[in-house]
Amino acid sequence: MSHQMYGHAGQDSFTRGIARLVFLSRWLQAPLYMGLIVAQTYYVYRFFLEIAEIFHHPAMDESAAVLLVLGLIDVVMISNLLIMVIIGGYETFVSRLRVEGHPDCPEWLSHVNANTMKTKLAMALIGISSIHLLKTFVNAEHHMQETVVMWQCIIHTLFIVSAVMLGYLNKLMETSPHGSHGHGHGHAPAHAQHQPAAE
Repeated sequence: MSHQMYGHAGQDSFTRGIARLVFLSRWLQAPLYMGLIVAQTYYVYRFFLEIAEIFHHPAMDESAAVLLVLGLIDVVMISNLLIMVIIGGYETFVSRLRVEGHPDCPEWLSHVNANTMKTKLAMALIGISSIHLLKTFVNAEHHMQETVVMWQCIIHTLFIVSAVMLGYLNKLMETSPHGSHGHGHGHAPAHAQHQPAAE
């Protein structure tokens, strides 16, 4: 009997060790988010390079000015996408940021989860694709092939369809009986945790 008890105890200890190792493996993603912060720094550098173009070519024509402004907006939107992935991804998949109540805490961070992250990323990609498509139309008179414009329109349409499908699937998950279990961080309200069991 004692040998069986020791055997079960050793097996439980091994299982707990494996589970702890698997749980700690989420920190392997932390360097990836640090790398995205480096990429964010690069886009800040790119933004100021674009700003410098205004002073280097103050007499540019209207089309060039529109393309330059669209380039600035493109950099900002990609930077917003990076921030969304860095902050939302770290909060969702690695560890809590513990910024609740901070005056600068983004509003969307309070209800971020894997599903909302996918929808927000899809919407951000649509915005970036729209900027690239608009740049293509502005620059269409300069050596732009029709096939390039056609494929950009097709890709943009696919982004829109994908975002609509993601939103529809998220709505189905939220309205399903078990859909609410995967949202948020899974913490029950304090008053619900201390309620006595019904007799």
